[in-house]
Amino acid sequence: MNKTIFMSMISVAAGLSTLTAQTGQHAKTSAPDKVILHAWSWSFDTIADNMKKIADAGYDFVQTSPAQTCYVGDDGGMALFSTPEDSVKGKWYYYYQPTDWKIGNYMLGDRDAFKAMCDSAYKYNIKVIVDVLPNHTAIDHTAVLPGLDNAVGGHENLYHANGFKPITQWNDRLECTTGEMGGLPDVNTENPDFQYYYMQYVNDLINLGARGFRYDTAKHIGLPSDPLDPKSKVNNFWPIATGREAVKGLSMLMPDSIFIYGEVLQDKNVKEAEYAEFMGQTASNFGHQLREVLEKQNYNSQDLTNWHHPVDAEKLVTWVESHDTYCNEHESAGLTDDQIRMGWVFLTARKGGTPLFFSRPAGSTRENYWGDNLIGKRGNDEFFHPEVVAVNNFRHIMADQPENIVSSPDGSVIEVERGNKGVAIINISDKSKKIDLTTSLPDGEYTDRVSKQVFKVKNGHVKGNLSPLTSYLLY
Repeated sequence: MNKTIFMSMISVAAGLSTLTAQTGQHAKTSAPDKVILHAWSWSFDTIADNMKKIADAGYDFVQTSPAQTCYVGDDGGMALFSTPEDSVKGKWYYYYQPTDWKIGNYMLGDRDAFKAMCDSAYKYNIKVIVDVLPNHTAIDHTAVLPGLDNAVGGHENLYHANGFKPITQWNDRLECTTGEMGGLPDVNTENPDFQYYYMQYVNDLINLGARGFRYDTAKHIGLPSDPLDPKSKVNNFWPIATGREAVKGLSMLMPDSIFIYGEVLQDKNVKEAEYAEFMGQTASNFGHQLREVLEKQNYNSQDLTNWHHPVDAEKLVTWVESHDTYCNEHESAGLTDDQIRMGWVFLTARKGGTPLFFSRPAGSTRENYWGDNLIGKRGNDEFFHPEVVAVNNFRHIMADQPENIVSSPDGSVIEVERGNKGVAIINISDKSKKIDLTTSLPDGEYTDRVSKQVFKVKNGHVKGNLSPLTSYLLY
């Protein structure tokens, strides 16, 4: 975007409250050949301070944790996760409990800090994705601020008729999209007054520089074909949130410049194809299969040529792990940083999907998942590990090349071929390996971008020695 136009938009952040709907324009559902860093629980200031490092590491997007006003839990303590015995209190998930939809919270920073982060992102050509969550409010709904209640016509109008009824049948679409999830009361996202209020928040984020949104619990917000809550006349939240429709004269700003994907966790009776009309989606099943391959150190244990999703790969956000798989039941937290990195190289070297790198807490170990245990701090150094940087760049260079995957007979080594231009060779085992794999690379000698190790290619075979849990990029 022209910088003059961008700064002009910033200067009128408070003034752009209404726009006419623009027929045919809507948010992007894919971000081909791009890479996302999930700066999980980093403050806005911390992200801004590390923006050059993020850019140098080859990321195209940086994703923040939720930016809206949130419930103040544990007396405002700033621990990622505290137990009753800890002196420093806090829980990371309080920012997933909105009390209002205004920019800024005590955990990550205020509106000025958000703007400064976006200004820094613009300087380094990084786009900011904001984690947004219109589906529910704080568990303690009495903490909702008066301005929000007044905007929707009173507290009772903020929630679905079923909004305080816990979901018991997760595959029942009416329960799933209108019921209380995990104690979080379900917002009436079809109330036009709420939609108008929420879209003002979205447009404020865009005015300050946001260029994408990750919709938390997206599968819990109804699609046009879903059954209606008794309080609702039409399920039109997604057409409005993605720029296809206006609400009370208000449309999403710059829809064709905004990338949107949703947390649509896969299960029975989830309408992935219909969600794909509005947004990209998380490839949760594929992530599970990839982690199983890494745990077993055997590529052949699962079919990773299949994305395990009915939607085209270009509309999928892929990961080795997410903040939920790391934090909630620590499903992925037992994998070592080396294993996660090998999974990342495999995922990112491939064609298709938009890979997201989850930044684990600084100081975290396989015995201490929370590490330094402080909200706002930068994650560990893995997001700019030389192998991570190398494969991020490899992905950009190989953008137009088809893929082919080759593995060793025992499944311990994976080769991702990108046409005849380059290959990623990944040893997912904890043992050294000597390889002789078929390859599409022309004959010659190739030097790995990180280790500087030389591999020889002759007559369609690549040969060399691999260190445990190490990757090599040849092109």
